[in-house]
Amino acid sequence: MRKAYVRSFGCQLNVSDGEKIKGLLKKMGYSFTEDENEADLIILNTCAVRESAEDRVFGIVGSMKKLKERKPSLIIGIAGCMTAQEHIAEKIKKSYPQVDLVLGTSAINALPELLLDCLKGAGFAADISEYDDFSAAVEQVRDSSFKASVPIMFGCNNFCTYCIVPYVRGRERSRNAQDIISEVKELVRSGYKEIMLLGQNVNSYGKDISGGMSFPQLLRELDKIEGDFVIRFMSSHPKDASHELIDTIFECDKVANHLHLPVQSGSSDVLRRMNRNYTAGKYLDIVDYIYSKDPDFSLTTDLIVGFPDESDEDFEATLDIIKRVKYDNIYSFIYSKRSGTKAAEMPDPISDEVKGQRMRRLLEVQREISTEHYKRFIGRTLRVLVDDRAKKKPGFLTGKSNEFIIVEFEGDASLIGKFVDVEITGAMNWAVTGRLKTP
Repeated sequence: MRKAYVRSFGCQLNVSDGEKIKGLLKKMGYSFTEDENEADLIILNTCAVRESAEDRVFGIVGSMKKLKERKPSLIIGIAGCMTAQEHIAEKIKKSYPQVDLVLGTSAINALPELLLDCLKGAGFAADISEYDDFSAAVEQVRDSSFKASVPIMFGCNNFCTYCIVPYVRGRERSRNAQDIISEVKELVRSGYKEIMLLGQNVNSYGKDISGGMSFPQLLRELDKIEGDFVIRFMSSHPKDASHELIDTIFECDKVANHLHLPVQSGSSDVLRRMNRNYTAGKYLDIVDYIYSKDPDFSLTTDLIVGFPDESDEDFEATLDIIKRVKYDNIYSFIYSKRSGTKAAEMPDPISDEVKGQRMRRLLEVQREISTEHYKRFIGRTLRVLVDDRAKKKPGFLTGKSNEFIIVEFEGDASLIGKFVDVEITGAMNWAVTGRLKTP
């Protein structure tokens, strides 16, 4: 049996695509290995969000030249967001002769035909076309037996000035609602406990389909499915975070009490230059509506530090917004220029030193907020889906609560993949700790 090594980089959508690639390869008779030296086929499923991610992949591809020399029958393929850029696909063809096939983000179903061409000795094979038919689910070889990601839409229409995604993933295309519902039903029947709905902007699901189901309506339909499971989703765009969506989260039993709502900056001027289509005030209106329903609701966010021409006042506005909102967690990034985006053409006078100082200060403020804010859970009982053994605490387990909070507690590994109740006894700046409650 031929062995395949599939490695995915980047976001959860990329990871999901990697699982689909594995699904197709399984149908073709491949088994899988974690050792590239054992592989008959290597596929790197790439990310293009940052140029550093592309450079990393090119470095890995370059090192695989020796693998190809030792094993001439080895087939090497590059898939994902990098290859959706024509100049990158051409660069791979011209400069990396060890690569046999190139596969675009929406051309996954073309993999068997391309691979067959390679096996027949046809030479370099590529398909980076943009296909629109995503209605049918592709069978996936999933990395987890109890957590499943379900893409509900593909592409993005927002064109944030720092982001390459609309150029490599195309315009928004929503999957058929009944196909999504059927897929989730089958996953729940198979024992999956967490369903993560994915899209570049899940809030705009259905807007490209005349008379289609909206995202809040889809959530309500999925909530009706019988079974013991939790529904999560990401990522949400604030401009589409309607009262209807927020009401739906609170009114559905299976939808998690957590919302990842990327703010990116606390400065309305920076948000304008980012083309985010909301102001800081509008964002806070959404937060206020959420907290009017539940002051303890869990919010997380994304932030970019050092966007071109970000002033000291702009940065202070970002600090102000994280103090006001009190996020449970933030995912923060220092801005780096991305060729092909409008922001890459903007003057960027901020030094790397200043950007680094701002990032350190941001993280310090957030650590203080998290440490204090997590204390609200002490004395409560949280429902936790157990993920794994704790890495640094023998005999302890780790999982995530309904609020998407990391919880550590002492317990047996047989609980992994199950829901348990944990009484919270302590709080850190990144997680809470507790003790298992027995029935």
